[in-house]
Formats: sequence, structure tokens, C-alpha cells
Amino acid sequence: MTGLLSGLRIIEFQGIGPGPFCGMMLADHGAEVIRIDRPETRHDPHDTLGRSRRSIVIDTRQPDGAALARRLCASADAVIEGYRPGVMEKLGLGPEVLLADNPKLVYGRITGWGQDGPLAQTAGHDINYLAISGVLSTIGREGENPVPPVNYVADFGGGGMLFAFGLVAALLHVRMGGQGQVIDAAMTDGASLLAGMTWQLWSGGYWNEATGTNWVDSGAPFYDTYRCADGKHLAVGAIEPKFHALMLERFGLAGDPVFTGTDQMDPAAWPARKRRMAEVIATRSRDEWAALFADPDGCVSPVLSLGEAPEHPHQRARQAFVEVVPGGLQPAPAPRFSATPAQVPWQARRPGEDTLAVLRELGCGEEEIARLEAEGAVRAVRGDPADDELLAMMGARKRR
Repeated sequence: MTGLLSGLRIIEFQGIGPGPFCGMMLADHGAEVIRIDRPETRHDPHDTLGRSRRSIVIDTRQPDGAALARRLCASADAVIEGYRPGVMEKLGLGPEVLLADNPKLVYGRITGWGQDGPLAQTAGHDINYLAISGVLSTIGREGENPVPPVNYVADFGGGGMLFAFGLVAALLHVRMGGQGQVIDAAMTDGASLLAGMTWQLWSGGYWNEATGTNWVDSGAPFYDTYRCADGKHLAVGAIEPKFHALMLERFGLAGDPVFTGTDQMDPAAWPARKRRMAEVIATRSRDEWAALFADPDGCVSPVLSLGEAPEHPHQRARQAFVEVVPGGLQPAPAPRFSATPAQVPWQARRPGEDTLAVLRELGCGEEEIARLEAEGAVRAVRGDPADDELLAMMGARKRR
């Protein structure tokens, strides 16, 4: 393992969304992440969030399985779990137990609503967490329903990314002589935090509660998307006056009467200006406009599809996407470090592919392993050595 987190061991209890995302971030930068998969877990070689870590299958519902998971956590620096409050305690794997075994352990818990509060035991998804945080009300167009931003904001931004920050911060605290502790990472808390600037504007009286009427939520003509002649779209983000002036010049609107007489930030002028910009942008294709804005700071960009984005010259120059699985691209590790670059990601392992290796590292003998397998407490996949050779070849090719 290479990267600035090399030497850390993280135990990740299988989950979905933000937990695996956090595990991916840590593994990308060198942490040894061992995922405890459930016996029924299926393999997906294109699992981006499951890349670059080992897999051991343990049935933690069985006493021997839970005891084995406890032993594994005692060898770790941190734990990642994303179950409803109380689930880990019922398994005998709650923070009181594991911190007693390992006082330096960082016990990370990621949930939608948090470990306490009236909603702590209820189900939810990104859209629900955004709804009660106030964030969802700020996303959408005027007069229309709020728009779910896929599941980027609560699950991955306010959830997985802030969770990763919390884990690294707590691990740093331990390295500085502190004790282990429990992290309560709630996606609704994180989503609210991501909206910090919006809260600032609202508190100061500079943000309208009506969706789609503000300067960065599609209300302003200079910050929106527009349909081009070929049905594709252009993204315009010319906020600063000098960029706004250049944008108007390139669109041929510098002397247009619709754009003169009032200030750029005058909301009363926005509807007419937006209509005029839409008319002009609709006269050319997306790529024609993109070519006109290729050099100057007009803050105008083509809206690329997922298939197009990796082929953009900027993305290619930075090698922003990597072929982890033959024929399948994934986002490259981020951020980038000058002295300790991230390791080359390797594809998600089959559930249980590393069971035998991890058990042996824990000191389990062959008789104990055979007994655990026979009882169904663990499941091991005997891999084809050619699979490991293929992974090694892929890594070597990417390094060149």
C-alpha cells in the first residue's frame, strides 16, 4: 500500500453509499481497508466505491462470527459502520465493547439522522435528509418543485466526505496522544453544513426563500444552463463584472438594449435578460459556443455527458479518470498530494476473496478456519491465481 495514509488499518462493515465512499477515499490514499461482507453479498467488478480494499465474509449474526469481527477490530485503528442505532450493540460489537478492547480505536458511525433524536430509528434517503435540513428547498427553478440533486449532497458530500474528514481528524488526535472515540456522522447535519454560505446569505437578508430566484440557483441569467441548437446544453457562470462583460461580448450581446440601463444584479431585469440569452444561445450548437469560450475567462462551459467528460482535453491532461476495470472508467483518487501520491486503484475484490489471508494474519490456524467455515461463521473464496496476476498487470500498466 502506498499513499499518505499507509500504515493505518480500517475495518469497514459492509454498507451502502456514504460508508463505502469513505472507505474508498481512505483506501485510495493508502489506508489498509478490510471490508467485512455479509454471506449473501454479490460481486460487482465495477463497484467504484468498493475498490482498493480486501474482503472477508463474516456472518456477524453468529456468535463465533461476531467474536471474530471483534478480534479483527482490536487490530485496527478505526471502524466504519452505517447501521441503524443499536444494531451493532445487539451484535455485541458496539463502541463500548470495541473501545474497551482497543482504547485507541476510532469508532465511526454514519447514519442519515444521527445516533439520537426523534428520527434516529426511521428509514430515510438523501432526499429526506435534504428536506428537513432546508437544503432541498434551495434547489430548483422558480415556480417548480424542488429538484433532488441525485444523491450527491447528503449521501456523499455531507455524509461520506465529512465522515472521512471526521475519521482522519480523530485518527490524528490519537496520533497526538489522545484517546479513541466515537464519531456520530449524520447526513442531515453534513448537508446543513455544506449549505453554510446559503445560511449566511439568508441570515443577512440576501437570500430569497422562493426557489430559483437567487443569483446562484438559476434565478439570474448569468448563472444558469441553456439549450443550444443541437439540443445539448451550455453552462453559464459569469458572476463577476469582468467575466459578465466578456460573456456578453462573446454572445454578441454587449450593446443589446436588454442588457443596458440597469445593474447586472437587478432581479427585475433578470427575466427579460434570460429570455434574450436563451434566444441567442439557441442559434448555435453547444460545441460551437464551447469553441468561442475555449480561451477567454467567460465562465461558459459545455455540459458534458458521463460518456463525454473523460474525453475532455482538460480531464485527459490531468488523467482525471482511470481504467480500474478493463473497459470501465472510474474517477481517479482526489485530492492530489505532491510527496505522497495516491496508489493506483484496483478493482473491487470478490466477497470473501481475502478471508483466508486475513484469518491467518489474525493468527487463526487451519483447524480453526475449517471449523468457522463449516459453521458458516465465515466464507472464503478460493481465487484463481490468474485473477491476482491480472490485477498486478493492470496496476503496472497504469503506473507507466
